[in-house]
Order: sequence, then structure tokens, then C-alpha cells
Amino acid sequence: MSATATGEAPAPASATAGPSGGAGLGPGPARRRRWGAWAVVAVVALLLAALTAAVGGQRGPGPRELDPDSATASGAKALVRVLERRGTDVEVVRSADRVGAGTVLVDDTAGALSAAVARRIARTADHVVLVGVSGAALQAFGLEAEPVATVDDDTTVSTASCAIPEVAAAGSVTAGGTAYRVTGAGTDRCVPTGSGADRGWGIVRAGTAAGDVTLLGTTSALRNDTITSAGDASLALGLLGGSDRLTWYVPVPGGADTAPTLGDLAPPWVPSLVGLLALVAVAAGVWRGRRLGPLVVEPMPVVVRAAETTEGRARLYARTRDRAHALDTLRVAALRRIAAQLGLPRSAHVDEVVRRAARATGRPDAEVGRVLVGSAADSDAALTSGAAALDELERAVSAATTGASPPPTTTARRSTRERPGAPERSRPTDHDGPGARP
Repeated sequence: MSATATGEAPAPASATAGPSGGAGLGPGPARRRRWGAWAVVAVVALLLAALTAAVGGQRGPGPRELDPDSATASGAKALVRVLERRGTDVEVVRSADRVGAGTVLVDDTAGALSAAVARRIARTADHVVLVGVSGAALQAFGLEAEPVATVDDDTTVSTASCAIPEVAAAGSVTAGGTAYRVTGAGTDRCVPTGSGADRGWGIVRAGTAAGDVTLLGTTSALRNDTITSAGDASLALGLLGGSDRLTWYVPVPGGADTAPTLGDLAPPWVPSLVGLLALVAVAAGVWRGRRLGPLVVEPMPVVVRAAETTEGRARLYARTRDRAHALDTLRVAALRRIAAQLGLPRSAHVDEVVRRAARATGRPDAEVGRVLVGSAADSDAALTSGAAALDELERAVSAATTGASPPPTTTARRSTRERPGAPERSRPTDHDGPGARP
């Protein structure tokens, strides 16, 4: 009975009909899977970014070395307390406008000090102690020095013969910190480390227009955990406690006193241009990616049998009468196949393959060795005999490993072929099928 007779309307055709139902209007399964994979990757990337931001926000910045307000091992709060008890007022400032005369400690471990501010401090301050200063700012103070090595160990170095009075009064100091190579003249150098081209100095002093400047590379002498070692406390008090007021100046990166960065020197339209170029690159990638469709299967114009290479090499061997090379090729291939049948790795030695094959087939090791690594073939008969022996040994190993019945010997197969009245049946060789072996 037809659908009209029963009063049932035919079902509407699907919008995404298959190949037999017309062209589909919706995305195919392959495209949906591809977009789904990209969506999963995007969601995972967003989750990882959010987790990293959350962990980084909770952790916060770590303690800065030689922080005058930090009581950690790398801080310098103990030094500040001792200076204040001895009558020296310590003021920690972040702006160069608050730096005046007297003793000034410049802690520029962040590398934010500009050369102009350094020259101004050198003209106004009586005694300047530099920590972590390098580059153009160090040259602005009149010191031709550069960092040459980092001294990690806290060994004690004698300073009794130093030309700097405060350093000589300490007797000995901890050498941990930074060693500087000094090239300019007119400087006093103490706490030597290294030798030859790696020769460095831990403390360097030079004169300025207003007084003197001391480059202190042995920063371990100011730390909370080592200030009580050797003469570190005496050195710190001698360099920083000589006046009633100590200005502890810490330049802040990005402030008005810091050296301009590449972003500060760039025109204001550069960030917008970089963002626009990034969007263009993403759009170009999407555009080029959509041009790549599925792979097209093209039929090959000629089908080449797998045995072509083997037969070609065999003809070359026959033309040059290179029987030894031909038999060696057969033996190497047989060794690899027998080793794989016996479960041996590709790196197994020939002697190991021979022993395992002899044990599997029940033959003497010498007999298997003569088949696999015997003498060279000096005639066509010897080459034929060697190839037949290899074929028979490989079948015996296969029968032993798979549990099949042992194959007939070469003599039995020859007698069967020579039996009167026996029909001769052509059998395809092992080199005609796909994946043929030599």
C-alpha cells in the first residue's frame, strides 16, 4: 500500500544527505572533527594560561637581594639596624631628587640607573658606594671597569695590605659577589680573584669631583647571613657609617631616573603596527590553511613488480660473474630473517644467530655456520647449492619456531620431481609476490 493511501506524508529529505541522497548542505564529518580538535586545543591553552596567571599572582615577587627592609638571608636589614644604633640615619629613597650630599649607597642590581643621574650623584655626593652598577652608569662615575666573573663561594680574603683605609681596617672580608676587570688608571684595587685574563677585583675606589666613589663587588659583606663573618661588619660600617646620614638609593625600573628602554625610544605608533602585523600574519595563515584540501589519490601510470629490483641485481651479478657477492647478499638476507624468526634483535651478532638456529633445528653449530657464513662460491654449482642450503635452513627454522612439520629435504624434493609420470607443476617463486625478499 502506498504512503498516500495510508495518509502518511513522506519524510522530508535531510539537509545533509549522503552521496546517494544529493549534495550535503552542512559540514562533513571530517571538517567537524577538525574544527572540534582545534576547539579542544584552544580550550586547553586558555586553561593553562589562566592557571599559570593564577599561580604566578599568588606567588608574588621574591625577596630582592640586599633589600634594606628584608630580614631574609640575602637581605640587609641587619646592617641597617647596626648603622642606626651607631648614630647613622638610613633613608631608603627611590628617586634621585632626594639624593643629596654625604654618603650615598647606589643599589642598581636591576640595571635601571641612567648615566645622567650617575653623573649628577658623582658631582654632589661626598662618598658614593656602588652595588650592582655596570655599563654606561659605571663609566659616568669615572670607573673604567666591567664585570668579569661571579664569585659564588664565600671564602675569606685578607685585606690588610689594601690601599683603601676602610678595607684595610677590616682585616679580611668575604669575597662572594662580583669581580670586576679594571682598565683605567688612578684607582685603588682590593680583594683580587682569578689570574691572567680572568683577573678581577672585588673592591675598587676612584676619586670624584666631590669626593670618592667605591665599587663594592663583594656584596656578601652586606648580607644578613654573612655580615658577622670575618671583617664584613667592620667593612660595611667603615664604608657606610662615616657620616650622620646614609642615603640608600634604589633606582626603580621604569621611573624617571632610569635609562630609557627600546620601548621608550620607539615612536608611539610602533605597538599598533606590531599588533596589526600580527593580525595580518594570523589571517594569512588561516587563508593559506583553507586552501589545503584533502589529499588526492592519483593512479600510477605503471605498476612495477616487487621482484624487478631483485631480478635486475641478479642479472648484474650474472653478467659480472660475481658469485661471491651474490651469495653474500643471500646470506645477509637469510641471517636477518632467521634472527627475526628466533626473536633476536637486529643488533644480534652472527655467532648468536648461528647458535640459536642450530639449537632450534637440532643441527650442529658447524653445519649451520657453514650455511650462513661459509666459504665463497667459486662456481655456479656452488652458488646454487649455497642458495638451496639457505632456503632449506630457513624453512627448518620456520618449522621449528611455528611448530609445523619439518619440510622435505632437497634430495626428497628432487626425487619427487624426477618420479616418472609425475606432472610438473609450476610454482611461483618467493620473489614474485608483494614485499618480495632477495
